[in-house]
Amino acid sequence: MTRPTVCVFDYGFGNVRSATRALEHVGADVRLTRDRDFAETAAGLVVPGVGAFAAVMQGLREARGDQIVGRRLSGGRPVLGICVGMQVMFERGVEHGEETVGLDQWPGTVEHLQTSVVPNMGWAKVEAPAGTTLFDGIADERFYFVHSYGARTFPLGTTEDTGRFAAPLVTWSTAGTGDDADRFVAAVENGPLAATQFHPEKSGEAGLRLLRNWVETL
Repeated sequence: MTRPTVCVFDYGFGNVRSATRALEHVGADVRLTRDRDFAETAAGLVVPGVGAFAAVMQGLREARGDQIVGRRLSGGRPVLGICVGMQVMFERGVEHGEETVGLDQWPGTVEHLQTSVVPNMGWAKVEAPAGTTLFDGIADERFYFVHSYGARTFPLGTTEDTGRFAAPLVTWSTAGTGDDADRFVAAVENGPLAATQFHPEKSGEAGLRLLRNWVETL
């Protein structure tokens, strides 16, 4: 069987080596590069991201990653965002009072989590929706999070028909507990665009299974 080609976009932000090794482990033919032609034509594109929303967006634009993501999605070619690589898919991010325009694939704002337990760091369960592909067979597992910001709402909605593709499937998780808890978007599956707030490459066997589930769709 031919191994699907996957580009891990190397624009200076993200756990690129860990992501590359994990994707190779689950059966992808992976290339770590910022080469535009390969990034646009590979079977799958992974956009990792760590650090500040504004810095990640600057790095993406300098590497023309915003154009690459847009062109892939307009052609229905799969993209997977990880951590801040998911956050930048939203309309905007607000950090320390600074607002930064994101890739605007989804409406909504990435903002500071409203809980005293930040950063939200460690293993946590998620609330995956019916019909999920990413979490097939692992909906009850735990995944590794490390972040202080997140999308606390998903304004696009999850029930209406959005036209070309089926309605988004949104997975949620919670930072903190009790009255100090804050619910946030943990993953989204939306046509060719999928993303996770947690790090699947750091989430053990469950994370590898999620990556395998994604690779098998390519």
